[in-house]
Amino acid sequence: MDDDTLYSIGELARRTGLTVKTIRFYSDRGIVVPTDRSPAGYRLYNDDTVARLQLVRTLRELGLDLPTIRRVVDRELSLPEVAAAHAEALAVQIHVLRRRRAVLTAVAERGSTPAETELMHRLAQLSEEQRRHLIGDFLDVVFGGLDAAPAFAGVTRSMTPELPDNPEAEQVQAWVELAELSLDPDFRALVRRMAEYQAAEQARSDTMGPRRDIAAAVRDHVGPASAAGIAPDSSLADPIVVAFTAQYAHLLAEPDDAALRRRLATRLESVNDARWERYVQLLAVVNGWPAPERLAPVLDWAVQALRVRTQR
Repeated sequence: MDDDTLYSIGELARRTGLTVKTIRFYSDRGIVVPTDRSPAGYRLYNDDTVARLQLVRTLRELGLDLPTIRRVVDRELSLPEVAAAHAEALAVQIHVLRRRRAVLTAVAERGSTPAETELMHRLAQLSEEQRRHLIGDFLDVVFGGLDAAPAFAGVTRSMTPELPDNPEAEQVQAWVELAELSLDPDFRALVRRMAEYQAAEQARSDTMGPRRDIAAAVRDHVGPASAAGIAPDSSLADPIVVAFTAQYAHLLAEPDDAALRRRLATRLESVNDARWERYVQLLAVVNGWPAPERLAPVLDWAVQALRVRTQR
């Protein structure tokens, strides 16, 4: 190609994919400057202009404003520095858009009222410090003042949502629902009762430090029986019930009698609340943990088995 080749605006348009109107606009703004004029007075441009326009087009598609682009192509600004600044700005915009999308998706799926929508929007906009304060207040209400509080240190950490700096929309949506739950007085009362049960068990136990929760022990005994199709009210369930009630009796240093089994049934019913299961599921989404195993089927089985045997 002849280095002295000159192009009209129409030829530039064909080479760059830009419209004649756009190139004329850039030329009028001084972003590209004619190399020469034709005898008829039309603007002519060289190969450098083609490369310059291609860069301008790329930067415009990346969202840079024209004043900044002009300074970049005139080498008044460093392209890497400008790119870094704009990438950071885009990251902030993406962060905001994810939160908005999460709220709007939740509103659409839940059929939310205006008041609920406003609350979700507010919760989604909370800063990290504000989120920490909200959850801290929830955990204080749930665990505050319990004699066995030191044993709950690991439990409180495991119940704390940690929304990442650049969350996915699903994590934001899960955070909003989890925050709503933590503000619900009825849910707070439920979790407080669960904590009080566990604190009382800890106080009665002669072991030191936190122990495995009774619900997990029940799961280990009941899971295989439930999977095998053993009915909770059948005689085949008797040894299974004896196994986990004996473990609970040993924990409390009490006889395995009807009173203890009724107490255990009440204890398991509190753990089996759908709101608590939902909190655990949402917590896993927010923190990026694997989905937790559902305990509801085995707890339903255990409660039914206990109720049947304490009514005989």
